[in-house]
Amino acid sequence: MKLLPFLIGILFAQSALADILVPVRTIRAKEVITADDLVFKNVESPGALSSPNEIIGQEARIALYASRPIHAGDIGPPALVDRNDLVKLIFRHGGLEITTEGRSLGRGAEGELIRVMNLSSRTTVTGRIRADGNIEVN
Repeated sequence: MKLLPFLIGILFAQSALADILVPVRTIRAKEVITADDLVFKNVESPGALSSPNEIIGQEARIALYASRPIHAGDIGPPALVDRNDLVKLIFRHGGLEITTEGRSLGRGAEGELIRVMNLSSRTTVTGRIRADGNIEVN
């Protein structure tokens, strides 16, 4: 009967190991991750990402070191707007559309809120980044 707990312990220890994706090199923050940057590794790491679809094409939010697991918070969609970029501000209300030029005060990806300085009035506004890199202000 003492053999049964031992065998159960071995089975559970093996089931904790999983194939996860790890970088083959150090990936700096703000770099977009490609398939050549990743390799599978069989280790125990709760919360580590294992699907290439979740990682490839994403941007590193922090430095990712070789052979270390990648977690969901370590990556995100690539930024479309960088700090100090000149961007188009768009305001829509009903049939009215007003556009002007602004300077981004931060960086972000599609759908994120970002602060932008309106270059005409020198006021700071907040808007949402669109897929084309323009900022929609409400």
